[in-house]
Amino acid sequence: MYHPDLIRHPDGCPALVLNADYTPLSYYPLSVWPWQTAIKAVFLDRVDIVSHYEREVRSPTACIKLPSVIALKQYVKPSQFPAFTRFNLFLRDKFECQYCGSHRDLTFDHVIPRAQGGRTTWENVATACAPCNLKKGGRTPKQAAMPLFMAPIRPTSWQLQEHGRRFPPNYLHDTWRDWLYWDVELEA
Repeated sequence: MYHPDLIRHPDGCPALVLNADYTPLSYYPLSVWPWQTAIKAVFLDRVDIVSHYEREVRSPTACIKLPSVIALKQYVKPSQFPAFTRFNLFLRDKFECQYCGSHRDLTFDHVIPRAQGGRTTWENVATACAPCNLKKGGRTPKQAAMPLFMAPIRPTSWQLQEHGRRFPPNYLHDTWRDWLYWDVELEA
């Protein structure tokens, strides 16, 4: 019987990684491992295979279906606060300019400009499109008459995970859906 997984290259078969409580390690970026890392973890007895692809890999002595969903055997406690990175900043601000709402040509802006003593922190940096950033210049939002949609805050990892669910990755194998969207409202 034909199955699309059978013609898939092994590099196109990443494994969704779940924590020991069967929740994803992260939603965005999605916690996935390449097939080689997943197979190694299986053989080192660090994970349980929850689901697999139909695609197999072979060695001279073994044949194994590639895992599509794996769960860690030991729980990894997520950090309470995420790293301050450009990507996490954009995710906090839902990939939109905090001045006009645009989703295009995004950069970041110091709310209190560095020239006025502003620092590069969660609480002083907001996502801005290039035109708004240029228009605001070295002024505060009040000086530029450009109010922010939301005041910048230091997000928790949980808040970023919630935002990440709104931006699904390009690739979702059917076996992943039950583990990624188990808490969405059911349709009647």
